[in-house]
Amino acid sequence: MFGHSEKLLELRDRVRHFVESEAIPRERIELAHDVQALDRVAHVLREKAKTAGIYAPQLPVELGGLGLSWRDRAVVLEEAGRSFLGPIAMNCAPPDQPNMINLIQQGSPQQRTKYLEPLIRGDIRSCFAMTEPAPGAGSDPSMLKTTAQRRPGGWVIDGHKWFISGAVDAAFAIVLAQTAEGATTFIVDADNPGYRVVRNIPSIDGFQIGGHGEIELHDCEVTDDAVLGEVGQGLAYAQLRLEPARLSHCMRFIGRASRAMGIAQEYVKTRFSFGKPLADLQQIQAMVADSHIDLHACRLMTWHAAAKMDAGESVKHESAMTKVFVSEAVGRVADRAAQMMGALGMSEDTPVSLILRELRPFRIYDGASELHRATLARRILKSSLRP
Repeated sequence: MFGHSEKLLELRDRVRHFVESEAIPRERIELAHDVQALDRVAHVLREKAKTAGIYAPQLPVELGGLGLSWRDRAVVLEEAGRSFLGPIAMNCAPPDQPNMINLIQQGSPQQRTKYLEPLIRGDIRSCFAMTEPAPGAGSDPSMLKTTAQRRPGGWVIDGHKWFISGAVDAAFAIVLAQTAEGATTFIVDADNPGYRVVRNIPSIDGFQIGGHGEIELHDCEVTDDAVLGEVGQGLAYAQLRLEPARLSHCMRFIGRASRAMGIAQEYVKTRFSFGKPLADLQQIQAMVADSHIDLHACRLMTWHAAAKMDAGESVKHESAMTKVFVSEAVGRVADRAAQMMGALGMSEDTPVSLILRELRPFRIYDGASELHRATLARRILKSSLRP
């Protein structure tokens, strides 16, 4: 019905087996916020994912990936996303996944050799540096304050970035900076003397590989071949990465929320209160039903957008609607799961409270829900789209 390939069910089962047998057993609360420890686990799991034949599902076969369609990818990323470590193990986690898109689409042959190939192998990590402290770029990228000035044979970049996912111990950053010709993306090596990761900003989500870094760029000199793509096209390139990145987030987080609800469902079957299982209480049943309704709607919206991507159609409108709905729905599902489990749902004795924390930022990442709603409404009213 949805155009999934014949090989998908077998691949889905292999991914689920890998997640259950390799990724989930390695989840430890000690890994949260420990960038180096998470990197060590990632290295081990990536080798196992390669051996299992499930590595890099988002990449073309000629680049070492599985070459999956977006529709097949939705199912596979959901399975991977059931574990905090699944997408990391399969090298389909942000920010490296969307950075690979930029390097494939805009990178020169030399840039692909130097940066993309080791990124695909999992030998290095990267980050995408756009967000800035006020009054710089946040939800509105046109407020970009980081600048790049031309010099003979290159550029000098100055600016301040923060909440840059993956920045800690990344080998390079794709930096968005303002030039006379417009916003431009630059590849900056982390060992550049003018580039400094100030700190890892503590955040609610603990399993972000590379943390969330604050970066200073001061008299950061780069050569002309550091420009990624064309000068002045940085905002367009950022938009090209955002739509598939949003959908990929949806796919992974549907899996995370599904896992939380599965744990809660098993708990309410065995936990008795007032002489009967919690599962017999209508309020518990309503939470279970509402969660399955939310997850079903999440999958259908994501699969529809994926099908349009496969058809080469624009998903600017659909990806925004999907991102808003899914980011809020998976949060509702995880919140219900924690509520159903009472005090246990608040603890770290199960992954449910951690899942709830991991899902909360999705309403902000890749565009806050409020921004997407405003943009959607303006587009709808301007074009008179039928409801």
